[in-house]
Amino acid sequence: MTSGGRIYLANVGANASHSFDSPIYDDGTFEFITIPEDRDLPGDHAIRFGQLTSYYDSKKPIRDYIPKRLWDFPTHFDPEFETFTYGDNCEVSPRAASLKRMEAGDFIFFLARLTRQEDKKSAKEHGFYLVGFLEIEDILKDVTQRPTDAEMKRYGTNAHILRGLSDDSLWDRFWVFGGSANSTRFHRAVPVTRELALQVFSSADGSPWKWDSGRSDLQVIGSYTRSCRCVIDPAIPGQDEKAPILWDWVQKHS
Repeated sequence: MTSGGRIYLANVGANASHSFDSPIYDDGTFEFITIPEDRDLPGDHAIRFGQLTSYYDSKKPIRDYIPKRLWDFPTHFDPEFETFTYGDNCEVSPRAASLKRMEAGDFIFFLARLTRQEDKKSAKEHGFYLVGFLEIEDILKDVTQRPTDAEMKRYGTNAHILRGLSDDSLWDRFWVFGGSANSTRFHRAVPVTRELALQVFSSADGSPWKWDSGRSDLQVIGSYTRSCRCVIDPAIPGQDEKAPILWDWVQKHS
C-alpha cells in the first residue's frame, strides 16, 4: 500500500464544537458521524441524521449517538465512502484553498475526532484518527451551475451537489474530488499520535510540529489540521522517506 502521490490531510466530521461525538470501540472499529448542514434542506436533497446507519451493519441505526433534536435535521454527508467523493469550498474558504493544487494520483486522508467511552458514567477519551482516504482520480472544479448528466452520474451523491440541487444560490464555486477504486474507508481507525506526527508531518514551512508543554497532544494536532493542506510531498527532498512510514502505519492499524 504505497504510492508516489502527494498526501493531503482534511479534518472532517463531528468535533468539539458539536453536541455529539463519533464513537470508537476497543477493537478499533468506529462510526464516522458527519456534521450538521448549515440549513434545512428539502427531503429529496438531504440525508438526515436519523437515517444514518452503522458502517458494519446497514440495518443498525446509530442515532443513539446523536441528540434526538437532530434526527430530522440534514447532515452534511461528506466525505462519502460509497461512490468516494469529497467536496469543499476551495474558491471561497481559505481553509480549503490548498486543495485546488490536488491532481490525479494525489491522496487526501481524512482525519476525524473520535471518542471512546466505556459507559455513560465514565469519562470520555478523545483522539484524532485517520478514517479513510481518496486516491484522486478526477475533479469537478469551481461549480457554479448544475453539472452535466455525465458529471451528475459521477458526483451526484456528494453533499455539495445535493445542496446545489436544493437551491441555485448554493452552486457556490465548490469543488468535488472523485476517488479511484483504491480509495477506502478504514475498517479500523488509524490513530494519529505524537509519535506518528513527529515522523511524517511538518508545518506549512516544512518545520516539525511544535509540541508545547501547555497544550495537550489533542490540541496540538487539532491546531495543525484546521486547514486542509499537503502534509507529504515525495518530490521534496526528505519527504520521500515519510510517505512509506505513513502507509506502513496505516496498514498496521487499519
